[in-house]
Amino acid sequence: MDEELKERREEEEERIDGLAERERGGKDGTLNIQSRRREEEEEEEEEEEEEGTEMMKAGAADKARRELIGGHTPISASSSFTSSPFLSSCRGGGGEEDGEDDEVRVAIVTIEDESCPSEPFGTAHLEMANQIARTEDGEKEAEGGETEGAEEEKEDEDEEDGDSDGREEEEEEDTEVTSPSLHLQSQMKRKLDHGPDGRPFPSGKKHCKGNGYLSPSSLVQATPTTFGDLRLANGHSAQRRRVTSGPPPSGLQDWLHTFQTWSGPERLLALDELIDRCETSQVKHMMQVIEPQFQRDFISLLPKELALYVLTFLPPRDLLQAAQTCRYWRILAEDNLLWREKCREEGISECASSRRRKSVRPGGAVSPWKSAYIRQHRIENNWRKGDTREPMVLKGHDDHVITCLQFSGDLIVSGSDDNTLKVWSAITGKCLRTLTGHTGGVWCSQMAAATVISGSTDRTLRVWDAESGECVHTLYGHTSTVRCMHLHGNRVVSGSRDTTLRVWDVSTGRCEHVLTGHVAAVRCVQYNGRRVVSGGYDYMVKVWDPETEACLHTLQGHTNRVYSLQFDGAFVVSGSLDTSIRVWDAETGGCVHTLTGHQSLTSGMELRDNILVSGNADSTVRVWDIRTGQCLHTLQGPNKHQSAVTCLQFCRGLVLSSSDDGTVKLWDLRTGAWLRDVVALQSRGSGGVVWRIRASDTRLVCAAGSRNGTEETKLLVLDFDLEDRKKETD
Repeated sequence: MDEELKERREEEEERIDGLAERERGGKDGTLNIQSRRREEEEEEEEEEEEEGTEMMKAGAADKARRELIGGHTPISASSSFTSSPFLSSCRGGGGEEDGEDDEVRVAIVTIEDESCPSEPFGTAHLEMANQIARTEDGEKEAEGGETEGAEEEKEDEDEEDGDSDGREEEEEEDTEVTSPSLHLQSQMKRKLDHGPDGRPFPSGKKHCKGNGYLSPSSLVQATPTTFGDLRLANGHSAQRRRVTSGPPPSGLQDWLHTFQTWSGPERLLALDELIDRCETSQVKHMMQVIEPQFQRDFISLLPKELALYVLTFLPPRDLLQAAQTCRYWRILAEDNLLWREKCREEGISECASSRRRKSVRPGGAVSPWKSAYIRQHRIENNWRKGDTREPMVLKGHDDHVITCLQFSGDLIVSGSDDNTLKVWSAITGKCLRTLTGHTGGVWCSQMAAATVISGSTDRTLRVWDAESGECVHTLYGHTSTVRCMHLHGNRVVSGSRDTTLRVWDVSTGRCEHVLTGHVAAVRCVQYNGRRVVSGGYDYMVKVWDPETEACLHTLQGHTNRVYSLQFDGAFVVSGSLDTSIRVWDAETGGCVHTLTGHQSLTSGMELRDNILVSGNADSTVRVWDIRTGQCLHTLQGPNKHQSAVTCLQFCRGLVLSSSDDGTVKLWDLRTGAWLRDVVALQSRGSGGVVWRIRASDTRLVCAAGSRNGTEETKLLVLDFDLEDRKKETD
């Protein structure tokens, strides 16, 4: 028997050499190993009769192998690990009754690092580890002798009671394939230190280190099942900070053992009861131990696309704070598409210009859309909270009344009863030119880009080029004062005290259509490119088709003069001296709602997205929903106007109203709350008047003066994009 074992050990050494040769030589080594395995299978079948004699030695080998790998038994072929690409298998001679089954032999090597950056820890390393494990089994068997074999025989009999013959054959094979070899250990160590091809790892690369054995946790990334496992998975030491108040209480281990025997729901119930009995300091200690394990920078762990998707749910203010967390969060929070979506949600349609992007400090990758959002936020803040700077004052028109006001871009145009219009620079405040030609006071005007149209008591309209000051066309046709007009595209519709409306082509100066039907002066007009709506002193509101010159609807219901109109294509809203506001269906001509609440003349209105804002001579401003006819807010209270409202505008969710009391007030459209007085004349309350206001997203222009000489006629310009203007100037 000793001769047979010696022969088998020699064959085993040859097979190990074949494995090493296979790693160096490639496919030839693989073929040699396969042929040797076939020869071994034939020899193992012939030796099945000797299984009784080998059982004692198999028991000794089994004990030695368990000691070698920390008490873990080899993984059998029925294990789910057989399909793992990290495990190598060897063919066993003894199976079930047919004796042909394969079984897996795994030696587990523990390493400190879970990954090897320089070389993958693949099947070639594990096969070599298998050979070392078998060699160690043989050495343990030779050293153990008959005494250990006898002791282990009793344990094996208890463990394998009722097992099939295949289990005994498996133990026989374990004994047969083992042999001592310190040379193989040195080979394995050389592989771990130098790599599979025997060459040293390149400098600068970190190779796998360890005690020579691979642990199961390094092969399979198991999900943590206990809090201790979770701490290990997070890279924390298994020995967390303990309370050092004294020795552990007696019975602690028994108590812990009892806890482990309970089911999950039973453990939860026990924990609830335990927490109820804890003092505050003890609960605090638990929190200090537990909380850090559940703090995750999940954003950095996610793919960039998913991380950006998560960030889309944050409001912009939180995004700005998130950008200060760390460098990677800042990169994500600067994503241009992310900020484009935030700008879209806020209604910001214009990205920061390339000129502004050039002003960013070198090396700063700031999103243009983020810059646009921050700029809009700064402008909004300036509107609501104000600025300590004084408004720019533009003096002109002497002591005359400014009757109309327009501005476009950086140009402001004011019309007065002194028969002139003046063009101002909104940046410098200088009067660029004076438009002269009318022989009567200017009462209405419209402006698009650099084109200005004015209507006068001299019964004419004039078309001006604001940049050159040239009068391009003089439009003749009306027989009385041109009191109102509305420009849309290349057409302007004018209403006159002669009771008619005229449609003009601005580019040619030709009158295309004349609309007749009113029996008194036309006081207000709206034109959307398809329909014309007019209101007059005859208490009537009319809807026209300008192409056919036909009156489609005459809207009757007001009991006094109609002074103001709004038209959005679907609804017509008219304000009258009879104190009411009426909402009409533009297609049918029917009255949808009658809005009551004001006490006097409705002098001005603004309609946007079914929200109507009306200013009245009763000193109040009201906000309405024209779909329901409901009054949402009445802008009054302790800070309300003290005299008639002369003009109003609303933009950016804000309402601006001017008054005969010499103030311009700012209100929140959503809540109806007074925010502040944007303008307050020195002569307010004693004759100072703000006649007209015009507002854009970044500027407010006010025409102010007085009726008794207490306030000189002037324009006030407030710029709410101050920081941006300063950068442009620099």
